Amino acid sequence: MEACRNILVSGLDALNLPHTPEQIEKLLDFIKLIAKWNKAYNLTAVRNNEDMARLHILDSLAILPHIEGKRVIDIGTGAGLPGIPLAICLPEVEFVLLDSNAKKTRFVQQVILELKLKNVSVIHSRAEDYQPEHGFDIIITRAFASLPDIMKLTAHLLSPNGVLLAMKGQIPEAELADINTQTMLIPIKVPEVDAERCLVRISYA
Repeated sequence: MEACRNILVSGLDALNLPHTPEQIEKLLDFIKLIAKWNKAYNLTAVRNNEDMARLHILDSLAILPHIEGKRVIDIGTGAGLPGIPLAICLPEVEFVLLDSNAKKTRFVQQVILELKLKNVSVIHSRAEDYQPEHGFDIIITRAFASLPDIMKLTAHLLSPNGVLLAMKGQIPEAELADINTQTMLIPIKVPEVDAERCLVRISYA
């Protein structure tokens, strides 16, 4: 895992993100858990550990500077991305990871237990069916749905001044044209990943 460690440390340094040795260890343990469970649970098409470090961990953490508030929900978290890496690096923020796939939520629950993450809980549900007691400051989605669909399915989950952060590859011009609310397009550069990335920040207020 030494190559993965080097990728993570140099990547986080390039992103100007502070990190502790303990956080790096937990991120590496997360990669090991994905690799171990991937054979049976088919969590991700990425099989190589170094690629996981780049395409999953650094890709997730590249949006960290845009996380505000104290309550965050990751919709369609899958294998716990981007929620788990963000929760490891933001221990003071409460994360709820939601997915409708029971196998994947079982895996995420195992990760929470093994990594002893006190600030993460997992919900097995569809986004539109989940009715939390309190709204969230931030909704994050990664490869979940089109922007208009995301807004329709998740609007009830936001607190009054909450914000939606949709992680996208290329700029989704057509999807943006179908939205009449306030949006901000934030280009994202992921170290060691030669692909377009952007974050669409949608404010409902």
